[in-house]
Amino acid sequence: MNDEAPILLREDRESVAWLTLNRPRAYNALSIGLMTALQAELESIGENADIRAVVIGAAGRGFCAGHDLKELRANPSRQFYESVFAHCSKLMLTITRLPQPVIARAHGIATAAGCQLVATCDLAVAADDTRFGTPGVNIGLFCSTPMVALSRNVGRKQAMQMLLTGETVDCATALSFGLINEAVPADDLDRSVEALAAAIKSKSSHVLKIGKKAFYRQAEMGLEEAYRFTGQVMVENMMARDAEEGIDAFIEKRPPVWQDA
Repeated sequence: MNDEAPILLREDRESVAWLTLNRPRAYNALSIGLMTALQAELESIGENADIRAVVIGAAGRGFCAGHDLKELRANPSRQFYESVFAHCSKLMLTITRLPQPVIARAHGIATAAGCQLVATCDLAVAADDTRFGTPGVNIGLFCSTPMVALSRNVGRKQAMQMLLTGETVDCATALSFGLINEAVPADDLDRSVEALAAAIKSKSSHVLKIGKKAFYRQAEMGLEEAYRFTGQVMVENMMARDAEEGIDAFIEKRPPVWQDA
């Protein structure tokens, strides 16, 4: 790859922003530069109402191998380490808080912070030869920040298995764990991601924004509090023009015409 090539690519196609991690020789390791570029692009997308969904994929032989270990070892100071992991946590929170749904398009490998990135995205589709793992324990660095997203997507026993053994799991196992939504042949990966994005962008973006925000907020609440909160969300949603339109269209047996409001 040309050393002058951008480390993050973006292509907007039919209201979907396709972001491509572009450090293929480093298995798209999340360097400070790549995280900074991805953060900036996501913040820009969050302000763009014309973008209705986001896909995060990667160039080369693998999705993402995690943090850039060479960069970490080249800067062995507490201050730098604090900066790296704070930056990564901010990036993951930005994905969760983005108004648009985010789909991970995984292939090859997704390990450590790369597995965290897959787990953080709202949805994930993977080529069926992809392997996933949190192998930090193998090099003396427990995957503590990847654990946050992993443990919120898969069962405790499954998360602990991945974290404690450091062993990778195949795509079928990741699917059974709930880490990904679909496992498809590599040749069908783009087609499957496009179909998922198309299903999303056909809905009211206003309603999806309400729902995504509520989903993550209620997940951190107790049961009674969650019902109180989501009851109010339902009330506010019912007041939206798109709720009126959607319900009327259903009753009248016609397609809805969304106003995204």
